[in-house]
Amino acid sequence: MTYTKSSSSPLLENIRVTQKYPEARVIVLDDDVNTFEHVVKCLMKIIPGMGEEKAWALANRIDKEGAAEVWCGPLEQAELYHQQLAAEGLTMAPIERT
Repeated sequence: MTYTKSSSSPLLENIRVTQKYPEARVIVLDDDVNTFEHVVKCLMKIIPGMGEEKAWALANRIDKEGAAEVWCGPLEQAELYHQQLAAEGLTMAPIERT
C-alpha cells in the first residue's frame, strides 16, 4: 500500500448557526377550588405587567373555556411563572414549548 500526502488540506469554514431561544406558554386550567379573586390576585402578583382588567379577563376565559394562556415567552421565565402559580394553588397545564 502506498500513501500519498496531499499538499493542500481541506479548508474548514466556521459556520455560525443562530438558534432562537426556546419559548413556552404558561396555561392555567379551570378547577373547582380557586376563586376568581384568588386567580386574579395570583396573576397580578406573579406575571409581570399584569393589570387587574387583563387578569379578570383571563380568569373569565379560564372559567368559560377551561383554560387560558396567561404568559408566553422565554422557557426559563415560563418555568418560573409556572412554578410560582402552581405554588399558589392554581391548576396548571404542563408547559407548552412553542
